[in-house]
Amino acid sequence: MKSESASYKAAGVDITAGYRAVELMKSHVARTMTSGVLSGIGGFGGLFELDLTNIQRPVLVSGTDGVGTKLKLAFLMDKHDTVGIDCVAMCVNDVICCGAKPQFFLDYVAVGKNVPERVAQIVSGVAEGCVQSGCALIGGETAEMPGFYPEDEYDLAGFTVGVVDKSKILDNTSMQAGDALIALPSSGVHSNGFSLVRKVLDVEKGGLDQHYDDLGRTLGEALLEPTRIYVKPVLALLEQVQVRAISHITGGGFYENIPRSLAPGFTARIEKAKIQTPPLFSIIQKAGGIPERDMFNTFNMGVGMCVTVAADQADQAVQILQEQGVDAYLFGEVAKGEEGVELW
Repeated sequence: MKSESASYKAAGVDITAGYRAVELMKSHVARTMTSGVLSGIGGFGGLFELDLTNIQRPVLVSGTDGVGTKLKLAFLMDKHDTVGIDCVAMCVNDVICCGAKPQFFLDYVAVGKNVPERVAQIVSGVAEGCVQSGCALIGGETAEMPGFYPEDEYDLAGFTVGVVDKSKILDNTSMQAGDALIALPSSGVHSNGFSLVRKVLDVEKGGLDQHYDDLGRTLGEALLEPTRIYVKPVLALLEQVQVRAISHITGGGFYENIPRSLAPGFTARIEKAKIQTPPLFSIIQKAGGIPERDMFNTFNMGVGMCVTVAADQADQAVQILQEQGVDAYLFGEVAKGEEGVELW
């Protein structure tokens, strides 16, 4: 017999709704199961057995993040099955920058009111993100917090752990002047900068259902497009090419994220004319009268990830990524200079 508390329900927390949500999400979680999973959903902890075949000195790499105010668009559009992909992407795209393969993921959903069907939709997106990145969803938490969140709103965050052989950690020590910078295209704004997006487009007052010919869809659909997950293409690249460094372009755009992957004494010289920036960013820039530098210091501008390789391996790296379904292209090089980004 499952527990039930009429008093707790009167205070706004429905335990039975939690049970219903777990039942509805089980099929989604099942899609993510890998050979390392030792526990089923509903336990106090998620168990995972690492496969250390061909790994001499395993190093665990962890990452955690949320979806941010992009969730506001999900509320306005009443569409909840893609933000989970964003949540997974923001975590796994970070750990792959160290060369680590994500192993498992846990999510945390905090709601004003537990609507089981909505929670299951959220988790379906998390599961899809896990499938795309090859990691298992081994647990999570749904917290019903009446009075803290409005009934029709929620927050979503997650946590991942990856593993890499210590000798294969990407640490940029081999970086040299002349190394090539490769752009991996984004799927849109991804999951950063939405406080600015919401302000300049004033989405709370409408306009999300407006169709744009340049976008080929509505503004809302373009903005809610989930973050691209780069794990599998990058893992394939790491097997065949000596990658110097990787940057995940998130909040802070080019100016904050690319320098994080540079060795001391080097700068990234990027040719603006080569950057393939989708029309969505022009719409945002024009609507807010945003200076170009602020755009590159806030958004990914169409580049979700930057990979650095030796110049003589650049063409091979681009080809490998393209074979993996990523329309990668060269857009700059590493040069001697003060650590930073130079757009020219």
